[in-house]
Amino acid sequence: MRIAIYAFDGITMFHLAAPLMVFGEIGRLGIAPDWSTALWSDHAGSIHTAEGYPIGNVGGPETTADADIVIMPSWPLSLPGLEPELRRTITDAHVRGATIVGLCLGAFPVADSGLLDGRDAVTHWEAMDLLAQRRPGPQVDSSVLYIDHGDVLTSAGTASAIDACVHLVRTHLGSAAAARVARSLVVAPHREGGQAQYIERPLSRPAHNGVIGDVLDWAMARLDGPLTVDILAGQARMSRRSFVRHFRDATGTTPARWILERRLEEARTLLETTDWTVDAVATACGFGSGVTLRQKFAAAYQVPPSAYRKQFAVGEL
Repeated sequence: MRIAIYAFDGITMFHLAAPLMVFGEIGRLGIAPDWSTALWSDHAGSIHTAEGYPIGNVGGPETTADADIVIMPSWPLSLPGLEPELRRTITDAHVRGATIVGLCLGAFPVADSGLLDGRDAVTHWEAMDLLAQRRPGPQVDSSVLYIDHGDVLTSAGTASAIDACVHLVRTHLGSAAAARVARSLVVAPHREGGQAQYIERPLSRPAHNGVIGDVLDWAMARLDGPLTVDILAGQARMSRRSFVRHFRDATGTTPARWILERRLEEARTLLETTDWTVDAVATACGFGSGVTLRQKFAAAYQVPPSAYRKQFAVGEL
C-alpha cells in the first residue's frame, strides 16, 4: 500500500504528522511492511511549515502515479481555488483507482476536483458553510467525524484526521490491526465511519471526575443489567432531576443516550472478537433480546449486526 500525502508551504506540522504517524505505525509494529508513505507537492523540492520548519526531499506530482491512497491533509486558510494542474493530479489518481482523502480543510481541494459532487462530505466545523457553497455538489454533514464513500473520504477538523486514518487501517487490514495501531498511539480505535452508508456519530466523552464519573464507571461494569435513570440517580445519591442536570453538564448528553452508546460500543466489540450469537451479545450488552439489538444497531450504523461482524470480525493478521 503506497500512500502519497500532499504538502504545501504553510501547512501545519500536525496536519502532516497525523497521517504520517498513523500509517508509519503500521511499519513500526511490523503489521504490514509493504505500506509506505511519501510526501509530494506541486513541485519537487522542499516546503516550509506554518511553524517555520523546512521539510526537504518532497516529491512532485509524479509521486501519485502509483499511489493507492492520495491524501490532502489540509489546505491554506484562505481556501484558494484548485489550480488546474493539481486538479488533474487528483482526478487522474482517482481514475487510476486511488482512494482520494481530504482531511480537515483538505476536503476543499477534493470538492473543487468534482469528486464530491452529489455526495455527503465533512470538514472543519468552522468551514462547513463555505464547503457547502463550494461548487453545487457536496452535501455537508456537520454531525460526523468522517465520511467514507470507498473511493473518496473526508474528515472533520484537526484531530479527526487520526480517526479517519485509523479507519483506513481498519478497512484495509482489519479490526485487529487498527486496534494495535490505536493502542500504540493511545487513541480510540472505534470511531470509524465505514463506507457510504456506514457513518458513525462521535461518542460523547464524559468528564470522568467526581460523583458522575464514579457512576459512569459503575455503569460500564454493569451494561448487562438494568440501568434506568432512577437506578443511576440512586447510585449517585441524587434526585432524578438533579442527576440528569449534572449528567448533561458532565457528558453533554442524556443518561439514556450515553448508556445506549456504550451498549452499542460493547456490542460492536463482541461482534468483532467473539463468535457469540446475536442473542448472546444482546444479553451481555443489556439489550434484552436479539430483536432489540438488531433494531438499535441498524438505526445507529445502517447495517445489521451480522453484516457488521462479516466486515469487521477480528482474524489473523
